[in-house]
Order: sequence, then structure tokens, then C-alpha cells
Amino acid sequence: MTGGSGTAAGAGAPVEMLYVRFCAAGDGSAERGGTGGGPDAPLGEETYGQLLRLLGQFTPVIEALPPDAALADVRGALRYFERDAVGIAELIRLRALAWYGVRCTIGIAGNPLLARMAAQGAAPGEVRRVPGDGVADFLDRKPAAALHGVGPATARALCAYGLDSVGRIAAAPPATLQRILGAKTGRAVHDKARGIDPSPVTPNAAARSIGAEHRFAHDELDPDRRRRALLSLADDLGARLRGSGRAARALTLTVRYADRSTTTRTRRLPEPTAHGPALTDAAYALHAALGLQRARVRSVALRAEDLCRAELATRQLTFDPAEDKARRIEAAVDRARERFGEAAARPAAKLAQPYSRSAYRGP
Repeated sequence: MTGGSGTAAGAGAPVEMLYVRFCAAGDGSAERGGTGGGPDAPLGEETYGQLLRLLGQFTPVIEALPPDAALADVRGALRYFERDAVGIAELIRLRALAWYGVRCTIGIAGNPLLARMAAQGAAPGEVRRVPGDGVADFLDRKPAAALHGVGPATARALCAYGLDSVGRIAAAPPATLQRILGAKTGRAVHDKARGIDPSPVTPNAAARSIGAEHRFAHDELDPDRRRRALLSLADDLGARLRGSGRAARALTLTVRYADRSTTTRTRRLPEPTAHGPALTDAAYALHAALGLQRARVRSVALRAEDLCRAELATRQLTFDPAEDKARRIEAAVDRARERFGEAAARPAAKLAQPYSRSAYRGP
């Protein structure tokens, strides 16, 4: 694809947003196969940080999307490097492969939504660009679930009314979508279906999030196994938060499907916490709200966000002896892990896991 993309179809604004997804160069079978062969090779926290610094050589406006993606606004770099956005993307792709052995799939468009969708349909190592005069054609026949932020439950609600493609959603009256999805969601979905996304690329604040991801060995259909993975992730996050003396005010769940699309949801926590059971309960609630049913899930990731120092976090007093006991056990487990290693004590769900784990930390 060639050309530029604005914030809406036909706007003709210059292409300037990059969505970059990283993939270890030795792997890629899962990215290509779509049938859930082997798990994607995890990048690792150190490599991901190096790749973000590589993007920083071209622009300071970078929004990290752990564990393996980032958004970059390259408007300020076009004149400096005397290249268009495709030329800058090619430089990023070549340097990532030569310096770190990592392939970059890059989507280029006039806003983050279209850039994400361009990368979603690209092969590993490919650079794809959405033309500004071809946004409607690019979106027209895509399924409703291809829109970023439209999860399986919303897509099913739209399909029940015959709105099974982005083109049909864009052609539907906004009032119809608002009756189906509610006022706020209906307006947002209608804008996205027309390629409108006013959200900027927001540079991440330092040390504002930490997270971890489970990549299943095969596309996972069993919700109980997904919940077991979430328990493991929440336990890991809680331990890392307590070890660093921080607490989370919010928790984000990202689910990646067999078709490489993703759904992300965030929940504010009642109070800042690093308590494993509290994080687990929030993760379970986020997962249940997606209504995935028999969705083919490739990976799940949890990210603890809006971190604060643990000593500054308030805690609601409780007279529940079970709560106090759980916190005492948690403290004892932390001491055992510090002395004997992570495997010294862990949830039973971790004893036999048919998936791999990669950890990442927000920049």
C-alpha cells in the first residue's frame, strides 16, 4: 500500500504514525501460521528496552505497548532525516534486524488506529502503509472485530444486526449504533469504522508500569486454562511490585487471538495494591467481562499501571481474619523466594504449565 492517511477517509493528511510490532528473527512460525503451531519467541525485558531506545533515535514521541509493540509519531523526523515515513520505517526495520536480530512489522498511517490495523494484516518483517485516499477501501471488507477496541462481545452484538463488516458499520446511522452499543461506545465505533482516531501518541512516563505475558503453546480455547495463566501472571506481578516497593492503581489485560488481533481492557483498582489475590480478582473480572467463550487465544498479558510507592498507598482496614492470614502467608512466601528462589513457593497452577512466560517492564 502507498500514499498518506489522515484522521478520516480521504483527509489526505501526511502519513506520520508508526505502529511497530517486534518479533524475534529466529521465530515467526506462529505469526505466519495462524493455526497455533509454536509460541512466539519472547523478546525479553532487556531486548524490548533496547528496541525502544532504537525508536528513540528517530523520535522522542514513543508510546510503549509491552511486551512487543510501540507507537511512534515521526512527524518531527521527516525533514531531519530527509525521508518519508516509509523510509524511516525501513531504517528502523533494518537496524533492529542487524543490531538485535529482531524483525519489525510496521504499519504506517495518519493515526494510531489505522497504523495498528495496517500492521495487523502484515507479514513479519513487512512495512505496510495505508493511503489517505484509500482508507475506506482499506477498511470496507474487514470484519467488525478487526477494529482496535472492538472485542468479541461487541462484534457479536453488531453481527446480530447484520453489521458484520467495517464498511457496513461506517454506513450505519450513528443513532443505530448508539441504540445497539450505548451512546459512548456507539459513537466511538462509528468513528473508528470511518478511520477516525483523534488519540495522540502519548510518551510513557518512566517506571509507570510493569507486566508479564503468557504465550500458550497452542491457541487456547479453554477458559479455565486462561484463568490459570492469569493467576500465575497476577502472582508474578504482585511479587515484583512488592519486591520493588511499589503498588498499582490500575490493571490492564491484553488478549491476543489466533488471527493476531488483540483486545485490551483496563480496570482501576479500589485502592493501590501489590496484593496477589487482589490483582488476581481484578484479572478474573477483566477476563470475564470480555465474554470470550470459545475464542482462540494465543496469549494473555497483564500490566500493573499507574504505579506509586507502596508506603504512600492507603489500605482499607479490615476485620476479616482470612484477609490478614493471606497477607501474612504472602509475606512469608516473599521471604522464602528471596532466600531460595522463585520456585521455592508458588501457586499450584504454576506447577505444570503448557505455555511459556515472558516478562516486561514499562519504560
